[in-house]
Amino acid sequence: MNKKVLVVDDEQSIVTLLQYNLQQAGYDVLTAEDGELGMELAISEKPDLIVLDLMLPKMDGIEVCKQLRQQKIEVPILMLTAKDDEFDKVLGLELGADDYMTKPFSPREVVARVKAILRRIQTQPEYDTGQAELQDYIQIAGLKIYPDRYEAFAEEELLELTPKEFELLLYLGRHKGRVLTRDQLLSAVWNYDFAGDTRIVDVHISHLREKIEHDTKKPVYIKTIRGLGYKLEEPKKE
Repeated sequence: MNKKVLVVDDEQSIVTLLQYNLQQAGYDVLTAEDGELGMELAISEKPDLIVLDLMLPKMDGIEVCKQLRQQKIEVPILMLTAKDDEFDKVLGLELGADDYMTKPFSPREVVARVKAILRRIQTQPEYDTGQAELQDYIQIAGLKIYPDRYEAFAEEELLELTPKEFELLLYLGRHKGRVLTRDQLLSAVWNYDFAGDTRIVDVHISHLREKIEHDTKKPVYIKTIRGLGYKLEEPKKE
């Protein structure tokens, strides 16, 4: 069965272009011209991915993204914006978008991004509750990461992580103690080159710190290595 992509955009020329290119790539495509219809289709049709414009009538893309995440609908979202505004990009990511692209864009690049996001989702393993005790895990002090279960715990408390946050934490955990550059993290976790736009890494690191650190101003797990990147390490004993 083909993967289903929902395109939500009020510019018909863009919808037509994306629909054609996505269908040529083998996807089933649903379309909506406003945010309210996009929300309805996201809930009723359960698409595998949403291409979501930021500026929409009736309900903008930020609000659509926010409401979907509040309803625990974790469908991947690729956000489109005509604005070259850092605030809009960061806000979309903070509300749960997986990726963004700024208009004008190449439809081939959109298809490439869609493929990359869905490829990551397809590689997420199913969790068999009957095998819970047999799963391997990565432990770093009070932090436990279960790769096969797609779960992580801090001091025995289950962390509510988005798929991207978990993948980032897992990659950091598998390379414990190593300094990883933002470009390395982009390549490993997002699977493609953001052409030097590393803000997406910083936003997700910030989210992880909020969930695993007692004091985000003095993180003990995820350290910033100035001028280089980040590393996940064992908290130092006082």
